[in-house]
Parts: sequence; structure tokens; C-alpha cells
Amino acid sequence: MNPLKSIIGTIASGIVISAILMFIYKDGASHPAGITVWIHALAGVAWIGLLYYFNFVQVPGVGQALAEANDGGPGAAGINKYIAPRALLWFRWGALVTWLSGASMLAQYGILGDAFMLKGGAAVIGIGAWMGTVMLFNVWILIWPNQKKILGLDGKTHEPAVIAKAKFVGLMASRVNTVLSIPMLLTMTAYGHGGLPF
Repeated sequence: MNPLKSIIGTIASGIVISAILMFIYKDGASHPAGITVWIHALAGVAWIGLLYYFNFVQVPGVGQALAEANDGGPGAAGINKYIAPRALLWFRWGALVTWLSGASMLAQYGILGDAFMLKGGAAVIGIGAWMGTVMLFNVWILIWPNQKKILGLDGKTHEPAVIAKAKFVGLMASRVNTVLSIPMLLTMTAYGHGGLPF
């Protein structure tokens, strides 16, 4: 049985290898937030990776597919039916797990309040936490509900004007998230590596 033939088997294999590494290299000096940091990084890579996929690959690809549909091209139906819903599932839950694990990590380090109040040494990571909070809001309140309309995942039929508005709102929220992801990642890495690079 090859675990790499399924996504569950692939993920489980990565977790098993990680557990083995944690067992072999446990030196007694691990930080209690270590697992939370790992989960935060994994979920964040999934979330931001999919954000970049949507903005850099899928949106332009669907636009091109729609433009070429009248000339015998395949159109966007395959992407919209099979790929987008699955990508959106991982995207929105990756966003939530990233935010929850980030807040948990700040709490475990004892800086949750200072971070969100932008106090002292926690101000830099707090700026990133606020950006992540805005991004999470955009995912669940603006992007996902509008994508359900666009892709017909809400079980309703919508007028073209409603779809057009949903496309605009969803795209703008996604682009805001792309913009915010760049300084957010700067603040997150800066906090753990000595501050902002001036």
C-alpha cells in the first residue's frame, strides 16, 4: 500500500516523519509553543499558498479560458466545478487554523494582549496579527460567501448583476489579502528574527 496515492496518506506520512524527528531529536529544551508554531506555519503555508494560487494562477487562467471559450476553448467550467470548490475548502479552513494557532501561540508566549494592543516589543507581531485578522475576516465574510454565489455553491440561482457584484467584491477582498500578506509576513518573520530590517 503506497500512502502517496492519497492526500490523507501523504499528509499522514509527513506527520509520522515529523513525529519521528521530534522523538529522535528531543533534547528537553523544547518550547511549549513549539507544536503550535509548527501548526501555525503549516496552516499559514496552505492559506497563503492558495491565496497566491488564486490571484496569480486561477483568476488569470479563468479569465483567459472565458475569453477563449467562444473560439472553441474549454471555458472555465472544469476549474469552477472541480478545482475552485476544493481549493476554497482548504483556503478558508487554512485561514481559520492559521489565525487560531497564531492567537494561541501569542497567548502561550504571554503576549496576546500586548500584541493586539500594539504594546512594547510585541507591537511588530501585533501589526501582523491585526493584518491576519483583517485577512481572516475577508476570507470568511467577503470571499467565501461571494464565491458561493459565483460558483453556484449556495444552491440558488443569481441574476448576472448579482454575480458581477460578487466577482468584484470577492476579487477586491482577495487582492487586499494579497497586499496585506506581504507586510504581514514581514512582521511575523521580523518578530522572530530580531526586528524589522532597516
